[in-house]
Amino acid sequence: MPINNIQELEKVVNSELTSKIKKTVIEFKELLIETESEELIEVIHFLKSNSNLKFRQLIDIAGVDYPDKEKRFKLIYLLLSHEMNLRIKISINFEIEKKIPSLTKIFPSANWMEREVFDMYGVSFENHPDLRRILTDYNFEGHPLRKDFPLTGFNEVRYSEKEKKVIYEDVKLEQNYRNFDFASPWSGTKYIEETKQKIKDEQKD
Repeated sequence: MPINNIQELEKVVNSELTSKIKKTVIEFKELLIETESEELIEVIHFLKSNSNLKFRQLIDIAGVDYPDKEKRFKLIYLLLSHEMNLRIKISINFEIEKKIPSLTKIFPSANWMEREVFDMYGVSFENHPDLRRILTDYNFEGHPLRKDFPLTGFNEVRYSEKEKKVIYEDVKLEQNYRNFDFASPWSGTKYIEETKQKIKDEQKD
C-alpha cells in the first residue's frame, strides 16, 4: 500500500527496520533515520527496493566533522521518492579510522559523492571502485573540510617561470598590503599621514 504522508512513512520504517535503526525524527517535513554504519547497506537497500517506498534517487551525501567527539564524523544520506514526493535522511556517526560501506552498487551516482567526501574529510569507503581525490589536486595535502585544517592550507601552488611548470611551495603570507584602513572610504588614506605629521609636530613642541 503506497505511503501518503511522512507520519505513515515513519511508522513503516520503524516497523520494518526495528533492529536496524537507533531512532527516527520528523523535522521540516523530512524523516531523519539514525543508524550504524554496519546497518547502512541494508537500510538503504530496503528504502530503495520496497515497492511502497521507492526511494530511488540519491540526492546527496553530506559530511560533518565534530573533532571533540569520540565518533568524530557524521554522514547524512539524502534520498528522494518521486512517486510519494517525500524525502528521507539517513545519518551515521563513526570514528576517524572507520571504513564506511560504499553505496555504488545500489546507487551508481554515489561514486562521485563518496569521492567528494573522501577528498574533503578523508573518510574511506569500503569496496569503492575508484576512490581518488576529485575536487583537489593529486598532490594536495590534508582534507579541507576538517575542522583542524588550517585556513591557509599547507602548500600553495604557482607556475614557476624558471622550471616551466606548476610547483608546490610552503605557504607564504605576503604582508606588504595588509595595512588596511576602512575609516574613511571617501577621502582615502591621506588623512593618516596628516595625523602622523600632526603627532610629530606636537611631540616637538
